[in-house]
Amino acid sequence: MLEVIVQVFTDHGYDASSLGMISNRLGLSKSAVYHHFASKAEMLEIALERALGALERVFDEAEGRDTAEGGEREASGRADAVGQIREIVRAAVLVACEQQPYLILLLRLHGNSDVELRALERRRALTARLRAIFERARSEGALRDDLDPGLAARFTFGLVNSLVEWYRPDGPETPDALADAVLAYVRSGLRVNEVADFR
Repeated sequence: MLEVIVQVFTDHGYDASSLGMISNRLGLSKSAVYHHFASKAEMLEIALERALGALERVFDEAEGRDTAEGGEREASGRADAVGQIREIVRAAVLVACEQQPYLILLLRLHGNSDVELRALERRRALTARLRAIFERARSEGALRDDLDPGLAARFTFGLVNSLVEWYRPDGPETPDALADAVLAYVRSGLRVNEVADFR
């Protein structure tokens, strides 16, 4: 049911989507739809949580891990920044593939409602978290000096987000293969040193 609702929001835009459109697409009465959801805003909030919640968990797991696989341990006990970037990028690609309709909806928000504004704020917070990790990577000598960490974070998310526009679950590229390709591309763009291995 939620996937159909998300498709209506994506096809027509959240603001222009009506309960009538949703009920027609579902083949249900309006009252039957409201049996499952209290409002259109609740539908949007639940749908956006599918994408945002998954991405926030990606960061929580990477930042909370003592050391990423193949990474080095800092004195603080945290994984090295490159290990965290590698883990976050790989997992974010998988989220983009698995939650594709929900991420498309998130990326097309205009911020015209409280639900949308909260979602956009959460998106900005994720970019800030990635920027902080890129800043740490630069301080560790693993990020080129002439690349602003904020731009690196935006470029990286831009690359991951672009997948939702053309990725097809029944296509030739698997999510794991895409994750490998994105990591290779990010690594070449960052020109990290030989010790900082994204593979």
